[in-house]
Amino acid sequence: MAQSMASTAGVRGPLQAVAKPARARDAGSGIKALMLQGKDGREVKSNRRAMLSLFAAGVAGGLLVESVMADENPVMSSQQRSSSGNPNEEGNGLWLPGFIPIPTVANKINNPQTGTRSFVTNGVYVANIGPEGSAFRIKHNAFDLLGWGDLLGQNAWSYLKRYLQLKSTIMYFDFDTIITAAPDEQKQLLTDLANRLFNNFEKLEEALKLKDDLLTRSCYDDTTVLLKEVMGKMDEAL
Repeated sequence: MAQSMASTAGVRGPLQAVAKPARARDAGSGIKALMLQGKDGREVKSNRRAMLSLFAAGVAGGLLVESVMADENPVMSSQQRSSSGNPNEEGNGLWLPGFIPIPTVANKINNPQTGTRSFVTNGVYVANIGPEGSAFRIKHNAFDLLGWGDLLGQNAWSYLKRYLQLKSTIMYFDFDTIITAAPDEQKQLLTDLANRLFNNFEKLEEALKLKDDLLTRSCYDDTTVLLKEVMGKMDEAL
């Protein structure tokens, strides 16, 4: 009975220390006291369980105190500049003033029957980098599509379609930028080249939707010829 009361007193002492702003080292001193009290196997085993409970309580108590102290001393953030709410005002707290612009085309490079192109993907932001930058980007996207055919016949229909849509969407708006800035004698030539390329893109996209290997390969062979012609034309523009 005396040993049991001593053990209880040994546990109660450190627990009262945990109730105060305590840390893990307070629990460590209580653990040492419990270890000294173990005289036989049964008591040591019992004390081990008590030590584990006491250590967990000490760590939890220390974390709780740190959390409370952090709440009492919050880190002050920099004060945000006030805004009148005008979306065109700089420093209004937004990444961009106003909404992300949705690109449009000003030249006749869309499908006359639909008024757009089937491959145009919504949600693709095409940065306006000027006519020279657009010509450079068209050339590199055309080059990327020349390696597109390596995945034909490998059951990668979804990837092929999405990759074609992404590249052709960017080329569609870049061509519009180039045609707009081109001299009058070059506008119609560039418009005809763009329409031949985009008409072929739509045929290729339709073949992908049908998952027809022979038709897709045939359309792609025609596309590679046009892509090389486009790359040569962009070299002249650069």
